[in-house]
Amino acid sequence: MRTAVVVGAGMAGLATAGALSRAGWRVVLLERGERVAAPPTALVLWANGRRALESLDPDGGWSAIATPMPDGGVRRPDGQWLVAPRSRAGAGPAPCVVHLEDLYDALVAGLGDRVEIRTGFAVTTVRTGRRQRPAVGDGRTLIEADLVVAADGIDSPVRRALAPESAAVGSGFAAWQAVIPGYRVPRLTDEQRAGGETLGAGYRFVSIPLGERAAGKGGVYWVATAAGAPRPEPPATQLALLRRWFADWHAPVGDLLAATTPDDLLPQEVRELRPLPRAYGFRSGTGGVVLLGDAAHAMPHHLGQGACLAFEDAATLRALTAEAAPGEGLGTAIEAYSRLRRPRTTTVVRQTRRMSAVVQARGRLALRARDAALNHMRPRILGGHAQAADWLPPD
Repeated sequence: MRTAVVVGAGMAGLATAGALSRAGWRVVLLERGERVAAPPTALVLWANGRRALESLDPDGGWSAIATPMPDGGVRRPDGQWLVAPRSRAGAGPAPCVVHLEDLYDALVAGLGDRVEIRTGFAVTTVRTGRRQRPAVGDGRTLIEADLVVAADGIDSPVRRALAPESAAVGSGFAAWQAVIPGYRVPRLTDEQRAGGETLGAGYRFVSIPLGERAAGKGGVYWVATAAGAPRPEPPATQLALLRRWFADWHAPVGDLLAATTPDDLLPQEVRELRPLPRAYGFRSGTGGVVLLGDAAHAMPHHLGQGACLAFEDAATLRALTAEAAPGEGLGTAIEAYSRLRRPRTTTVVRQTRRMSAVVQARGRLALRARDAALNHMRPRILGGHAQAADWLPPD
């Protein structure tokens, strides 16, 4: 039986492990933490991300955990419209939002009995070679397989061993996310319940309704970003700063921040890979190693495409390796994965960096130029732009 090791039990790793197991692989899933757990936040799935998930597990019941995402438009901090809401026309699945607890539950349920999960396994050793199968180890145990999948995030030790030219660097932004459970959501008008995006001078606030079913709690998911370095203070102090920074912004921004508790808050440093790895696939013996998700192409989250691209990676890898046997067939599939995925992700990373300039705009002239451009580059829906969202799973 073909064997695979998937390093990292986040969204990308869980999706990949489940897809490989359903294709007949015996999989070992390694997680450095003591348990597999979802962050207490949510995720937007654009059309490409939904297609990828549905191709990975057609029976995953994704519609039962996802809530369609309305277009709430884009405003200035004073509430004036920059881009008014409009219907989401076009082919393909509509964008939706899903609570990560629900998503992780679905991905874990889809692993099957061919997946062995090992927690508390921090990879410190990566072995590759022309005549030996790839392997990873933690200093005590070495696990080899036909295929090693690095889905272990932006600080991936596997990537550092194989593509040391690619480094994780700050993007010049700090970010905060939170989910306010339904029972704590403030009273909102119909317009406010649709959510939306607000752009200020170096600041951004997005809110999205989660629907009644999300994690059994419903609620509102919000994301705030600010130009500058991440804050070192504890969550309570950071929440107080956010309330002060956004105090004069239109309703319901202040109301949502007031309903948020320090325990809800998830501060994040926004980082990216520069440059991207030279390749995403590396042959070794009769198989090889592939980089997937943030281990391959971590980027600022302004387009909300990071997880969607990771699911695309997993779907592409599953399709290419479905019938590939260890040896020349698997080696060719690994090279094809790199050849297909690197140009695709390079294009989306380039779009994301353009969006960074939009969000970072400051000063009267820069803000005027940004506002004038928004009819052609809508920050809230740019993740669904044709170049980003019109991806189809490989046959």
